[in-house]
Amino acid sequence: MKADILIVGAGMAGASLAAELAPHASVLLLEAEDHPGYHSTGRSAAFWSETYGGPGVQPLTTASAAFLREHGFLGERRGLHLADRTGVAALDAMAEEFAGRVTLERLDRAGIERWVPGARPAWVEALLEPTCADIEVAALHAFYLASARRSGAVLATGARAGAASRDGGRWRIDTPAGGFEAELIVDAAGAWADPVARLAEAAPLGIQPYRRTVVQVAVSPPARAGMPLVVDILGRFYFKPEAGGRIWVSPHDETPCEASDCAAEELDVAVAVDRLETAVDWRVERVERRWAGLRSFAPDRLPVYGFDPARPGFFWFAGQGGFGIQTAPAAARLAAALILGREPEIDPSPYRPERFRLG
Repeated sequence: MKADILIVGAGMAGASLAAELAPHASVLLLEAEDHPGYHSTGRSAAFWSETYGGPGVQPLTTASAAFLREHGFLGERRGLHLADRTGVAALDAMAEEFAGRVTLERLDRAGIERWVPGARPAWVEALLEPTCADIEVAALHAFYLASARRSGAVLATGARAGAASRDGGRWRIDTPAGGFEAELIVDAAGAWADPVARLAEAAPLGIQPYRRTVVQVAVSPPARAGMPLVVDILGRFYFKPEAGGRIWVSPHDETPCEASDCAAEELDVAVAVDRLETAVDWRVERVERRWAGLRSFAPDRLPVYGFDPARPGFFWFAGQGGFGIQTAPAAARLAAALILGREPEIDPSPYRPERFRLG
């Protein structure tokens, strides 16, 4: 099968870019698994936060807001960044680095208690992020896949890349689902981005997968439905309420690992429960679900969007960490503009792959 553009990976990154490109070029979307979104996309903690990922990611998140709201993919949540006395300096730094970019409201102890009944006395200050929202991840992913198909994109599943070669300005990728040809390869393979690059004889960028654990617990008293996403400013945990008064909690772990179908480990689950009970005076009645997903970062923790400077016909769309879903609309528009030779709405220079090969 032949096309103009072959996108490797049909998670949120690949699906969103396929939807942007398919009206303008023929697109093949290759997915290694039997179902798209099996790994990182399907295991997201499902929130949208303009501060998440830092100031370098914030322009992409903010630029995605209008699309996500207009299409009904965001639901009201709010975010609360908690600080104990050791974290006040970090809270100050966050307020300063996002000043004029993101709305943040400083709260004292009384403000914390209004939003999180049961917060333990150690939490002395907080920043409220009123724009923080829940995001309908599965619906957004399905929207992009459907949009790509309507514009003529072809999705092949069970198509893990086994070999890649380039001849006469065209690529060929061989997979268990057959051979595929295109003028351009887009590496949207998430945790597998560097291995895909090696197949294409492009130099890897050092994109490292990390395991992140999330646990669903039943608590007593049940969590209040309107409670915000709660994040420790020092990165020791985050949690948010779910249906039925339950809580999703993560110990904010980042364990380097190989690209794989990862699973939650018992120690990380125990740490998540302990940190929740240290943060609030609720009692964890039982652990109901546990899972782990992969977050993949480039060495500077910014995403990588752009043509490889040394490998013709190879385009990077990777390194999107834990923020790939909340930035998907803007990131896909930016990458599509670069591929189609158009002017992007966001400055692409911080995200170009050349930054790793200068000097």
